[in-house]
Amino acid sequence: MKLETIADTIGIVGLYVAILTFFALVLRLCISVYLKEGDNSYFTLENGVHILDAFIIGVTVVVVAVPEGLPLAVTISLAYSVSEMFKEHNLVRKLHASETMGGAHEICSDKTGTLT
Repeated sequence: MKLETIADTIGIVGLYVAILTFFALVLRLCISVYLKEGDNSYFTLENGVHILDAFIIGVTVVVVAVPEGLPLAVTISLAYSVSEMFKEHNLVRKLHASETMGGAHEICSDKTGTLT
């Protein structure tokens, strides 16, 4: 459940960044057209192409953010599990082992500290 929450959060942040990027690029276009001397026509084919490019960049941010965020979310959650187990005096050498150990109800160890 925590992994789903982290992945959803990464997706929402990616969406907000994409929207912010789109509006920033459109605002930059509007300012450059407004400051241009001479003809102040806003509805030209060139400006339409710039708006389409801004939209494509925004969509690209969303597409890149979601797949990149999922492995990061898995690694962060496993690292968190390892740190929590270390606080309970259980040393885990490999991250993926913490996932298996997290599902155990009882953990037994011998005098050397080997977990079974």
